[in-house]
Amino acid sequence: MTARKAQEVGNKAIGQFFAKMDKEGLALTYADVRLHTDHSDVLPGSANLASRFSRRIPLRAPIVSAAMDTVTESRMAIALAAAGGLGIIHRNMTPQEQAKEVTRVKLHLNGLIEKPICVDAADSIETVLTMRAEKGYSFHSFPVLESGKLVGILTRNDFQFSKDAKEPLRKAMTPLKELITAPEGTSITAAYEKMRGHKKKLLPLLNRRGEVVGLYVFSDLKRILSGQSSHNVDKDGHLLVAAAVGVGDGALVRAALLAERGCDVFVVDTAHGDSENVFATVKLLKRRYPHIDVVAGNVSRGESAKRLAKAGVDGVLVGQGPGSICTTRIIAGIGCPQVTAVYECVKALRGSGVPVCADGGIENSGDIVVALALGAESVILGRLLAGTEEAPGRTRIIQGVPMKEYRGMGSLAAMQESAESRKRYRQADVSTKKLVPEGVESIVPLVGSAHDVLEQQTGGIQSGFGYVGASTLAELRAKAKIFRISPSGLAESHPHGVAIIKDPPNYRSGKLS
Repeated sequence: MTARKAQEVGNKAIGQFFAKMDKEGLALTYADVRLHTDHSDVLPGSANLASRFSRRIPLRAPIVSAAMDTVTESRMAIALAAAGGLGIIHRNMTPQEQAKEVTRVKLHLNGLIEKPICVDAADSIETVLTMRAEKGYSFHSFPVLESGKLVGILTRNDFQFSKDAKEPLRKAMTPLKELITAPEGTSITAAYEKMRGHKKKLLPLLNRRGEVVGLYVFSDLKRILSGQSSHNVDKDGHLLVAAAVGVGDGALVRAALLAERGCDVFVVDTAHGDSENVFATVKLLKRRYPHIDVVAGNVSRGESAKRLAKAGVDGVLVGQGPGSICTTRIIAGIGCPQVTAVYECVKALRGSGVPVCADGGIENSGDIVVALALGAESVILGRLLAGTEEAPGRTRIIQGVPMKEYRGMGSLAAMQESAESRKRYRQADVSTKKLVPEGVESIVPLVGSAHDVLEQQTGGIQSGFGYVGASTLAELRAKAKIFRISPSGLAESHPHGVAIIKDPPNYRSGKLS
């Protein structure tokens, strides 16, 4: 059974469980439930975690990083895509800055670079170095043009061996006669074989006029064709990346710039996705950019999810107030505990082909397994990634311990600093003196690299699949059986009766866990 078929059919046992909870007037969250184990021959690490974020955007691992200004910029998005997931670049920056962040992700790894950054033969080494610094480029190879035609390539070696930074590129570059080229339309396989045969790391593609129309990089082709990469990439070998756009005219301005830079998914992110301005923005984006998926939210009711699907979304974000730094439920008195919210939205979207992403409330990898068993195809992580080196939050030393700042997009500081945060909480026209925050500012422990954190999270998901006896997401949905636990059962689930002397990498005790 495919994942989509499993979503459409549903799980009878889980349906009966939630029908009973509904009859009792109960809504549940992750700490309230556990999954039954079952007979299994699924070995640790052998389950296939492939899923989707939206209709056309695949995931090799079902983890997405939050569009928060202390969680996801280009470094985090690169780390997520490298681990098989997806990063959503936040919008608490100018459209131009956000587009630049997307560019950094798309150019990090490349199969075919369709629009390589070219330089002019009359430029100097100094000019190119300045451009690299200003644009934030991490690569060193640039096709060199003269009168619009390729005359050479500037490589890392050319930078290093140049004696004079003011030397024109025509003297510093590796000339065309020492390069190999290929015609426009050359396939990845043909390019790889040609580069391997000539032992060349770069292969420019030229049209009949000698103009550069693409560039292959050998190391990236080798990675793509090996079939062993965990990277989440598009058809040309570029890392997949999403970006938050908000609603209204501002969203259209962002979308235009992001589309130019190759953004794969637009995320219409608001505190209340079941609203007319969200529907209108989704319809406009789908009309203008039919080749780009649009995901929208956030919602927590099945009927709300249905209305988003009717508006044309390619994915729905579920979760209103479950985040560790969110106070929406307390301030506004609304929201639904996340387990019930996810299930109700998944049930409402059966047969539509629209996947659900469970956004918020994840404390540990076991919660991810529960969300996937209920029918979500991915989850969004915020706090669990906010303490990594790749997170853009500022590092602070608290009593000798390195911590990172982590704040809600509805926190007072975020709303005072950015009109985009105010728009997200429908307070764009409110004086900054009269803002009503729906989030807090906090700190979390510095935990090392995102790679290590993601490895632990996906390892925990693999364990969950194994205990249930599921080798795929579809099998997990079909086989999962859920039950409610008591507060005592939750306490028993955690370490108890001992003094923990050292936390493992995938579990943290104490108030800052």
